[in-house]
Amino acid sequence: MNTVDQKLDLRNIPSYSISESARYLLIPVGTLRSWLHGRFYPTGEGKQFFKPLIELPSPEIPQLSFTNLVEAHVLRVIRKNHQIRLDRVRTALDYIDHQFQVPHPLARIEFQTDGVDLFVDSVGKLINASMAGQLAMREALKNLLRRIELDETGAAIKLFPLTRLTENLTEKEFPKTLVIDPRISFGRPVLIGTGIPTAILAERYKAGESIDDLADDYGCDRLQVEEAIRCELSLSQAA
Repeated sequence: MNTVDQKLDLRNIPSYSISESARYLLIPVGTLRSWLHGRFYPTGEGKQFFKPLIELPSPEIPQLSFTNLVEAHVLRVIRKNHQIRLDRVRTALDYIDHQFQVPHPLARIEFQTDGVDLFVDSVGKLINASMAGQLAMREALKNLLRRIELDETGAAIKLFPLTRLTENLTEKEFPKTLVIDPRISFGRPVLIGTGIPTAILAERYKAGESIDDLADDYGCDRLQVEEAIRCELSLSQAA
């Protein structure tokens, strides 16, 4: 895909605010902002500036693209589950960029195949991770990558977001109930196979309609409606 095609691709259009991206991906807003804009951090030699981990489509527009969502989805498990320092993540990402020489490698098939091993090996050397630690990191990343669907070019086209986090992220625990697809509903989360936006279900729930009534109206089961509501707001806050 050439540069012009990349700019026209729906996946690369600024579409998501930081707050809604953080909500979809279960990432603290401040954390996501530092990944996008960088931040200063203290060292023995004084303050150092940490470069951003994710490159936005436009420096003038403070919104993420779909591709950025996928990148943040992958980065979350690296930071949350394994607490790897940002400067070491940056070093490993630079290594991946050099190896593959494609834009946004975390959102491409190259990362799903060889990239996970390259990334984990690189990080492992930087932090002296044990073999068990590296194995756990590989498994966690591979579980998250199963929630990304690629197109025929090997680039991410669908993201199946999680609505809850646990230590072990498995397909069995978290079925693919919701999907974010830049070609459907302006890239907002919808129920798989229906096109029903999660925001509509959440608004009706907040207005006082029961989960069972919403499931009947839309021909869904209760679990699907609950997952849609969790994507937009916590059930306790909505009550």
